[in-house]
Amino acid sequence: MPVPMKSAPKQSPSDYSKFNPENGPFWTSAPDGEAKIMFAETGYASEKVTPSRTLIEVMGMAVKKCPNKVVLRTENMPMIKKGEKAPGPIPLAQWKSWTWQKYQSDTRKAAKAMMKLGHEQHDAVNVFGFNSPEWFIGAMGAMFAGGKVAGVYPTDTPEQVQFKSNHSGASIAICEDNACLGKYTEVIEDLPYMKAIIMWAGDQKVADLTRSDGSVCKVMTFKEFMQLGAEVEDKVLDERIAMIKPTHCCALIYTSGTTGFPKAVMISHDNLAFESNSVLPMSNVGTVAEEERIISYLPLSHVAGMMVDIVCPIIVTAYMKGWMSVNFARPYDLKAGTIGARLTTIEPTLFLGVPRVWEKIAEKLKAIGAVTKGLKKKLSTTAKAKGLQWSKQQQLGGNGKTPSMFGIYKILLKVIKKKLGLHKCKFTFAGAAPMTRETLSYFGSLGINVNEVYGMSESTGATTWSTDAAHQWGTVGFELPGTEVKVLKKNEDGKYVEVPKTKNILNPKESEQGEICFRGRHIMMGYMAQPRLGDDHVDEINGKNADAIDADGWLHSGDKGAVSTQGMVRITGRYKELIIGAGGENVAPVPIEDNVKALCPMISNVMMVGDKRKYMTILISLKAVGATGELPGSDKLDGAATEYGSTIEEACKNPKLIEAITKALKDTGNNGDCTPSNAAKIQKFTILPIDFSVQTGELTATLKLKRSVVDEKYEDIIEKMYTDIKDAYVPYSLVGSMSAPYQEDPAPRGSFAVAADEDVKLEEAAAEAALAEVDPAAEG
Repeated sequence: MPVPMKSAPKQSPSDYSKFNPENGPFWTSAPDGEAKIMFAETGYASEKVTPSRTLIEVMGMAVKKCPNKVVLRTENMPMIKKGEKAPGPIPLAQWKSWTWQKYQSDTRKAAKAMMKLGHEQHDAVNVFGFNSPEWFIGAMGAMFAGGKVAGVYPTDTPEQVQFKSNHSGASIAICEDNACLGKYTEVIEDLPYMKAIIMWAGDQKVADLTRSDGSVCKVMTFKEFMQLGAEVEDKVLDERIAMIKPTHCCALIYTSGTTGFPKAVMISHDNLAFESNSVLPMSNVGTVAEEERIISYLPLSHVAGMMVDIVCPIIVTAYMKGWMSVNFARPYDLKAGTIGARLTTIEPTLFLGVPRVWEKIAEKLKAIGAVTKGLKKKLSTTAKAKGLQWSKQQQLGGNGKTPSMFGIYKILLKVIKKKLGLHKCKFTFAGAAPMTRETLSYFGSLGINVNEVYGMSESTGATTWSTDAAHQWGTVGFELPGTEVKVLKKNEDGKYVEVPKTKNILNPKESEQGEICFRGRHIMMGYMAQPRLGDDHVDEINGKNADAIDADGWLHSGDKGAVSTQGMVRITGRYKELIIGAGGENVAPVPIEDNVKALCPMISNVMMVGDKRKYMTILISLKAVGATGELPGSDKLDGAATEYGSTIEEACKNPKLIEAITKALKDTGNNGDCTPSNAAKIQKFTILPIDFSVQTGELTATLKLKRSVVDEKYEDIIEKMYTDIKDAYVPYSLVGSMSAPYQEDPAPRGSFAVAADEDVKLEEAAAEAALAEVDPAAEG
């Protein structure tokens, strides 16, 4: 562990990209538009350190450097039937693999096949299915053919598939199986531009799709598709590649959106190359001539999955001393609970987990520790206390000292890392949502430093970063090299000005908070408009672009936050989520909601209500069997919630549960770090009969809360909480039965079904699997 820094790394003014309003606007909405690259004079954003290249060129550099090194590995396991036991792990050396040379060769074949099928420059290629070599080859093939990859979310309905395919201008779709194909089949009449659909799994013989006007969309296997590419001469592809510029769009990331249709974030070749080149030196990987390994399980339709899994291996191998391989989880690992075997087999050196992953792992480890007794318990408790003390001293500004006898207890903590398969990790991190300080400190007690990063699809992923030498629990890190982060607020003249930096980042003054904004070479080209959808659509998207990226090039995140005098960024809320009470008070719900969840391990989800109301209330869901984020689960309680009964309905009648939640709400109200005023205190609560989920509509595909949907869906009980009921607890049964429909699983969707979207999670089954193999004695 490096010596902790006193403050975050600082950049010189010449390290920032130069933005002149006269050169704006700094966005485009045209599918064939070009980005404006704003170079810095020095540092990572300069042309000297990060030349503007296409990902095709950089991949060529990787192939030249390591032609025979392995880049892709898969067990290529078929889907297991429900109730069937998964086969045991296969040694990594026996996995099917692709060298860099074969990866490039197959990508070129795919690109030529796309051109043979009618794919034009700037067209899109949809890829729809669980992570696999075919996903990668399809995505890179789209870029080689001069187009862009537009991934489809695993949870998308046929209507959403139609919108994204039509809007992106997709001429080809590469799907996993018949279930994915079926969604296209339902809407093929409304996809007149779709020329071919390719499946890499599923039935080998499927008929072409014929529309009512007589036009045909070809359907073929991946093998037939690749053979088609072999028939096209290389020079035809080379001519297309010669037309591609680093400023062209190569990927569309569809925002999940809490209302309306999603927006298509256009990412350029230069965006991807710069972002990864800025991030990787901060992650400790690639610094020596050895293989770095990642496990691919996060949905690749998200910016995090694309950046870490597809782009980073290319950049590491091309520019750094080491090389990186991508090792695929089995398609059923998440649902069957077998991903632990994959982690211990792969032994990743770089690992990204969303907060939900880390929280589930912590929960399971705590459960193991709770049943440990005797000497093992004593040793475990002491080891974790020493680990926590050490971790606190490793944070920004810490003394870096090692507690007495820590070396002995550290041996016990290493056992847990090895059982999880994380013992060779050089860098572990979390993104997509804020981590609670409780979770961070728990892993700190185990000697695992989970670095938080922050960004958006619109910033090609991360824009702030934490490192082992510069991290602080409760913050999301500091601005990446070559990027610029400021907290801005409108003054009396309506102009954005930078707010003062705070000395107390964990409790900043209101005057020190504003909107977190960033700019640099990692900012998106813009939201894409599809001209075929009409002028009104184009005008609407242009308006959204102007709202997102201002005349000075600042991307407005919509997140409220502060920057410390040490350079660390903290998110304190989201402007679109702010609740404005009847008295005009602005209340940030997320810190309050997170604190309630931290105090109540039996709670799964919470949502504050109180907009234009006389006081704040909260909706609560309990942890239930089968609740995964994608699915709502059943009435049967799970985890810590089982302490209060066997079902949700039973728990709602348990005075101990009501007392525990009431106390947590009171303690949260008295916590000035998350509840800044009396107006923000929660006065009443109810417990819902079913958890939030993507399937039932309360969560987006990336597990963001759709507050307006929840407001409308539970309007009756919300209104009940604002009547003259005196008790803090307002039972849901007052407006109806506690029973709620539970659908165990949607209609069968093949192996793709296990890739439930968050993106973006190991999820309950995955985390349980990772810990199923943890020997209780290890925690003890």
